[in-house]
Amino acid sequence: MGKTIFSEQDREQIQEHGLRVEDVEAQLALFRKGFPPPRLVRPCTPGDGILRLSEQEHSELMALYEGAAREGRAMKFTPASGAATRMFRSLVRALQEFPRLFVEEKPLDSADHQAVEDVQRLLDNLERFAFYEDLSRMLARDGLDLRQLKQQGQVEPILRYLLTDQGLGYAHLPKALIKFHAYPEGARTALEEHLVEGLGFLPDAHQVARFHFTVPASHREEITRFVEAVRPRYENQRYRIQVAYSVQSPATDVIAVDFNNQPVRDAGGRLVFRPGGHGALLQNLNALQGDLVFVKNIDNVVPDRLKPEVILYKKLLGGYLVKIQGQVFDLLNQLENGPERPAVVHRALEFVEEVLQLPLPPALAGMSLQEKHRYLWQLLNRPIRVCGMVPNAGEPGGGPFWVQEQDGTLSRQIVEQAQVNLNDPGQKQIWQSSTHFNPTDMVLGV
Repeated sequence: MGKTIFSEQDREQIQEHGLRVEDVEAQLALFRKGFPPPRLVRPCTPGDGILRLSEQEHSELMALYEGAAREGRAMKFTPASGAATRMFRSLVRALQEFPRLFVEEKPLDSADHQAVEDVQRLLDNLERFAFYEDLSRMLARDGLDLRQLKQQGQVEPILRYLLTDQGLGYAHLPKALIKFHAYPEGARTALEEHLVEGLGFLPDAHQVARFHFTVPASHREEITRFVEAVRPRYENQRYRIQVAYSVQSPATDVIAVDFNNQPVRDAGGRLVFRPGGHGALLQNLNALQGDLVFVKNIDNVVPDRLKPEVILYKKLLGGYLVKIQGQVFDLLNQLENGPERPAVVHRALEFVEEVLQLPLPPALAGMSLQEKHRYLWQLLNRPIRVCGMVPNAGEPGGGPFWVQEQDGTLSRQIVEQAQVNLNDPGQKQIWQSSTHFNPTDMVLGV
């Protein structure tokens, strides 16, 4: 299939997005060619790619991290630009298809079944949701009683006031502004839970905690106003919260295509672009010039009763990074400031294999001392990422695997299911044998 012919209007729209026509053509070429799946060798497991910290190491790592935090080195980077659309997908379908789904004896397809089941689950647990009081107030404003609507099985107004702008508008709000957890003193949004969690491990010697949220451009002002309104509640005369924001650049958007890899157009004939995935936020991350950056998704939050354990492991992840970073910097200084010394090269090779668990290429054996020195410098002079792993209990998320590169070497990667060729029985078996996954919880030394 040849190149897509773009009209002058298309070209103007592409330029408005901060893209070049060549960029979009390259995206289309990739869609048509396909993306080569990673070659999984085996899942990472404790002792083979996953490090399990012993309790004896906890005090050392905690001290290392807390010292770094006091120096103001830590900050929290939270991708919060995602809308809550997927969270409420089946409820939106139920509202759109109302009343058909609730008068048919049997829903027509599996998506219908899911929508009906989710509506019933919503009604059964309505009082337990953190947004219950807000929803009740919205309905009462217009003379409707939520308890009465539930008792009478009046589904449509409940869904309408929950999902649309007539009420809470949850189907279109960013996840950051969705009420996630209920407490006796009031419910908290996902964004507030990140502030509370961060205050448990971020503050420096002056009790300043630094946060950065990537937010949708359409809701930036609303989120900023919200944070300014709730900030005093959590600063509580002890802490100071510094919050910065950025938006995902439209230049990282990807053109939407149909099943024939042809550009999708809206009702007005304009090209449709979709925001890129989290990889598109690397630009935002680089712009921070941060030091120890904790990364965690906006919806990856827990209620207060679980926060002490979360904060403990945040400090341990940070402490481990500080420890590894110190060892790497020490080796880099020795490699940079002295002549090629066999003892330094040998020490660096041992560190790479035993601590970083990076398999060395077979070609290294035939290299001269100078070549090994140069190779190790390039290998170590990079950002460091420490990823938290949790046992795989069927939750969505990327898993840690040993992956074979094109040159035959192995590397550890967090792999998503969508990347894997599940039509290959061997690859499917390796994928299914994974024991751990990463819930987008990591700390970066950038």
